[in-house]
Amino acid sequence: MMNDSNITCPRCAAEIPLSEAVSHRLRDQLKADFEKQREQLNEALATREKKINDEESALSRRQKDLAAELARQLDAERRKLTTDAARQAEDKFGTQLKDLQAQLGEQQSKLKQAQEIELNLRKQQRELENAKNNLELEVARKIDSERKKIAEDARQQAVEAERLRLADKDNVIKGLQEQIGALQQRAEQGSMQLQGETIEIELEKNLRLAFPYDEIVEVKTGQRGADVTQHVRTNTGFRCGTILWEAKRAKNWSADWPEKLKADQREVQAELAVIVTTCPPEGLRGIGQREGVWVCEPPFAPALAAALRQGLTSTAAQRLQQTDRADKMAALYDHICSVAFRQHIEAMVEVFVALQDQLGSEQRAFAKQWKEREQQLQKAITHTAMLYGGIQGIAGREALPEIKTFQLSGGEA
Repeated sequence: MMNDSNITCPRCAAEIPLSEAVSHRLRDQLKADFEKQREQLNEALATREKKINDEESALSRRQKDLAAELARQLDAERRKLTTDAARQAEDKFGTQLKDLQAQLGEQQSKLKQAQEIELNLRKQQRELENAKNNLELEVARKIDSERKKIAEDARQQAVEAERLRLADKDNVIKGLQEQIGALQQRAEQGSMQLQGETIEIELEKNLRLAFPYDEIVEVKTGQRGADVTQHVRTNTGFRCGTILWEAKRAKNWSADWPEKLKADQREVQAELAVIVTTCPPEGLRGIGQREGVWVCEPPFAPALAAALRQGLTSTAAQRLQQTDRADKMAALYDHICSVAFRQHIEAMVEVFVALQDQLGSEQRAFAKQWKEREQQLQKAITHTAMLYGGIQGIAGREALPEIKTFQLSGGEA
């Protein structure tokens, strides 16, 4: 049995392709013919070789001369016989082979056409399935792409809104910082004058509180003279003398201050003149004298005023009781300039200095703690506001309303 492309072996029932079956049969036939012709040729050669062998016994002397020629003729004859046999076999079976090959080619062509048709049908089916799958995949990809694009657009809009909101806040903060800087600049410009006025006001206040019977006169800003004039009076109103006060708040001591104050002292005819300064001259601590003028730091002004006032009141009392006022005044001056008086003042200064050091140390410690706490609180408030703003930018103001503490005075976030 055989179909369009295979034949069944009658012996083993194996299916063999048609082309292989035809070529195998042809090979068998050709092989049989070649074997038959080879046997005939071998017989002829054997007969000729026998005759040659017989002749060789008679022609031994010509053997060597003719051996090569015979070998060549034998080889040529063998090739000729082989070629003739092959040509005869080819001529004999050529027509059958061509016919079988033509049949085989026709069947193979039909089979190839059928296979091509089936292949095209399968290919079209696969293409349809692939196109369907690709269409579904493309639709899913487009849906995912659109979904991602929408999410990305929403995220970009949220990021842009957050950026604009932060930019608005930065602009507001920048404006506030500029306003604060302008205010700080204005404050710094007026700080020196305010600091000077502060120490003058504090000096005048302390003198008024310590000596209610005295006449404390403030020299207005712009007028010539010292800052404060103290007219020492008793409880009965008797005038004992005048102390001229000059307040200086600066970074460095100026050598011109004593001369100027002495000029003011001569002008108003004051008995004593004092410079109260935060920058005493080098080598002076607490209370001392420079060029005939008393110099003290602000904390020691009340003590020095009490001591100087005591001297003036004592001198005035003695002046009323005694006629030798010149001698008494000289004695008073000598007492004020004496070592005992200076030692009493230095003892008082040491007490005040100790108190001032203790107070300054406590103030510096508390100031450091307050500054650190203030910075920590400011950082905590700032980070809390940023965190709340970021969450509000994502959730929306409807979900998280504004906190009044994080708003500006106009109500704008």
